[in-house]
Amino acid sequence: MEKYARQAINDGVTSTEELSITRDCELYRALNMHYNKANDFEVPERFLEVAQITLREFFNAIIAGKDVDPSWKKAIYKVICKLDSEVPEIFKSPNCLQELLHE
Repeated sequence: MEKYARQAINDGVTSTEELSITRDCELYRALNMHYNKANDFEVPERFLEVAQITLREFFNAIIAGKDVDPSWKKAIYKVICKLDSEVPEIFKSPNCLQELLHE
């Protein structure tokens, strides 16, 4: 997220309203490849919302110069953790993938 926020700033983005995450954007593809390599899971819309909020938080912090503080990301993580959703029970199973494939 930090990398993409810094890139947006370098590209001349001046407002968080200019930052959005869609299924077509590079950041979404990078996150999906990292966490869902085989595309086994349908990515929920809420993921896009949280990713966009996270990107905007990083952007705002960098613009405000907060990144000079070694612990600058802690404030962002506090915002993000409030957006967490419960992990579905099926993902807690050691046989998660097999169970999902049989549904």
